[in-house]
Amino acid sequence: MTNKNFLSLFAKSFNWAGFFLPKKVYQDCSKLYAFCRILDDIVDEKINLEVKIKRFEKIKNFFEKSYDLNQKEILVSHKNENEIAIENLISIAKNYNIKKIILKDLIDGVASDLKHKVYMRSVKDLLIYSYKVAGTVGLMMSKILSVNDSRALKGAIDLGIAMQLTNISRDVIEDKRMNREYIKPDFENIRATLKLADMFYESSFSSIKKIPFKYKFSIIVARRIYRQIGRKIIKKKNMENYEKSGKIYVNNFEKVFQTFLSLFDLIYIYLREIEPHQRAKEHEIICQEIKLNERI
Repeated sequence: MTNKNFLSLFAKSFNWAGFFLPKKVYQDCSKLYAFCRILDDIVDEKINLEVKIKRFEKIKNFFEKSYDLNQKEILVSHKNENEIAIENLISIAKNYNIKKIILKDLIDGVASDLKHKVYMRSVKDLLIYSYKVAGTVGLMMSKILSVNDSRALKGAIDLGIAMQLTNISRDVIEDKRMNREYIKPDFENIRATLKLADMFYESSFSSIKKIPFKYKFSIIVARRIYRQIGRKIIKKKNMENYEKSGKIYVNNFEKVFQTFLSLFDLIYIYLREIEPHQRAKEHEIICQEIKLNERI
């Protein structure tokens, strides 16, 4: 597993943006993504639910057991690929001072999909879920990128949530086949979800100013490319066109163009003042269940 580039294999948009990161940082981000893929793959596997729950619990238990071991103990024995990925993640978490509670939020969020039917109808449930499965990743990525400013960390949560809302909007039909309804499967709700995502994308932008310079451009590119997915969805205009389109993505030509536009974003960031956090209301909703200040 450690020889595979998981960002390249499974996350093409992030891999494109990762080209602009230093090699060591990119490798650590890839290891973080490898762990996320392990969790997602178990949940999405087309097998008996009880079997999936047992496999997931095994991963969760190994994480809990391994977290308290020191680095020397971690490297001693032979492990399978999943266990190596978990230990790589734990090593990264300790090296970059990523709080264990954030990792547990991620695991709990993905585990919430281990049901015969996932059904969400409240904005609160959608926001809490999006924080757990993606806002957490934004926080962890920020730590890898040496970000400690609280405004920037809130922006990282916002960017993660924005990307997850984009994912949900893109995968409505695929999720429905798996008995998952994060939003109602109609174009009006897809449009509303993408409008909410845009609010989080906007909130994340100002905080990028607080990211060390050598990492800024990569985050700007990732933000722009992923946001473009939502804009392409909106252009479908109705559910019929949306369903005919299949999986909507940003092709390489579009990525080049969005990367070019990102240069102007980089300049613009230095011309504007850092704004107060715009999504305080939504964070308060999340805080009804999860104390974000304890994670930041």
